[in-house]
Amino acid sequence: MTDANEPRQPARTARPSIVESMQGTESLIRQTGKDFVIAFYTAIRSLKLYPVTNDQSRRAIIELVTAVERVMAVEGELEFKVSGNFVFINGTRMRHDLDSLAPFSAIIEKLEDHGVGTLNIDEGATGEEFVTLIERLSEKSKAGTDDNAARTAAFRQVLIDGSVEHIGVEPPEEGYADTGREEHAKEIAKRTYERGVAATKDLVSSVRMGKAASVKKVKRAVQGIVDQVLGNETLLMGLTTIRDYDEYTFTHSVNVCTFSVSIGKRLGFSKLQLYDLGMAALLHDIGKSRVPLDILNKVEPLDDDEWRQMKAHPWYGVLALFNLRGYGAIPYRSVIVAFEHHMRVDLKGYPKIKRPRQLSLFSKIIAVADGFDAATSRRSYQTAPLQPDQVLYEMWRNPGRGMDTVLVKGMINLLGVYPVGTCVKLTTGETGVVHGANPNPRRIDRPLVRVVKEADGEEVVGGSVLDLAEIEPGGAYKRSITVVVDPAKQGINPGAHFV
Repeated sequence: MTDANEPRQPARTARPSIVESMQGTESLIRQTGKDFVIAFYTAIRSLKLYPVTNDQSRRAIIELVTAVERVMAVEGELEFKVSGNFVFINGTRMRHDLDSLAPFSAIIEKLEDHGVGTLNIDEGATGEEFVTLIERLSEKSKAGTDDNAARTAAFRQVLIDGSVEHIGVEPPEEGYADTGREEHAKEIAKRTYERGVAATKDLVSSVRMGKAASVKKVKRAVQGIVDQVLGNETLLMGLTTIRDYDEYTFTHSVNVCTFSVSIGKRLGFSKLQLYDLGMAALLHDIGKSRVPLDILNKVEPLDDDEWRQMKAHPWYGVLALFNLRGYGAIPYRSVIVAFEHHMRVDLKGYPKIKRPRQLSLFSKIIAVADGFDAATSRRSYQTAPLQPDQVLYEMWRNPGRGMDTVLVKGMINLLGVYPVGTCVKLTTGETGVVHGANPNPRRIDRPLVRVVKEADGEEVVGGSVLDLAEIEPGGAYKRSITVVVDPAKQGINPGAHFV
């Protein structure tokens, strides 16, 4: 029994769960984001009715800057993005009600008039810059075309000419890709891939140096990858063939994310589930940021102590993820995947555990994507990577890999028997690079191939994409693969044919 005169200890406040913290952050973004939209709309209306020197206009601009600062206080940045019929602020989908319907509609309409799909506002944006932005948005586009790319470029130049340094614009990604123009679609895919690499690099560097790191850019990069996979998967898949030796750590994460999301798409995951899966995939190797670089880059076999440190990276990953701006920064599935992705389905991998467990589906998917990309990439200790078709065959036939066979089959259905980027010789003597799996699932052994060399060895720039399932009038296939060849020995860079 406690003495009545004994001072009472203050009650402990329970730390919010990851889900609760995430919901709290999203709720805060929705509220501050809505305040920003209303303030932006008010400023547009005020500058339309009154000169900029009028008290009403000045107050509206001050309130707009204050609203922006409130959003910045939550996450340090502000991105207003229109995607289809939805609006996202810092990656959080906004909910329209009757009070905010008019402001949202008015802002979207003005952005669309100038071909703008995304408005990026950086820290330090001034009232003068917002005045210039609003005045230019209220003018007609100077591009003289319906092409979103041209209109966005023209508006971007107008802002630059107006000394606007902290506000940027980008074209609408979905509409931009939907134009059907291959070069435009390629540009979107490249930008999506590059953002993923840059966001991963920034995060890993921050964790390695012990600096405060935010995963918000990573979340938006993942959203871009998911949107690209759902819209035009082939182009992004092609970019995974760009094997940058110096940037392996970062391109590997983006490749694993791309493959994992594509597998999830085929498993019928919802868009929100794909976001979670992509996030976990992009962060699966974050623990390697705490492994010394001399171990990661060592050419010779690792000694026992170095191997122990390497095998500790799943644990390091768990710790790193929990330290990313508190629990609210990441979905809990990312923590589980960081811990499990090397365990194997028979639990004979690492880390070693004492109690049996059922690996999460996300971990199994990412293990397959991770294994494929790692085996087909050149690294410090693997200067001669295996050819993609050999890797898939090994993953399928060798149970010692410890991968889920159903998911490996899903990977084969995704990539085809000859994965994207495989260099092949055809019965016509031509040399080609596999451009994508055949859309007919019964013809996964007959991919789409882009010709890069004629039969006489002459290089082809922008060669046509051939469907190897195409049949001659007599019933025979027009072209078939005779052999897979090493692109390095052929002087071919597969990735160059996807950019």
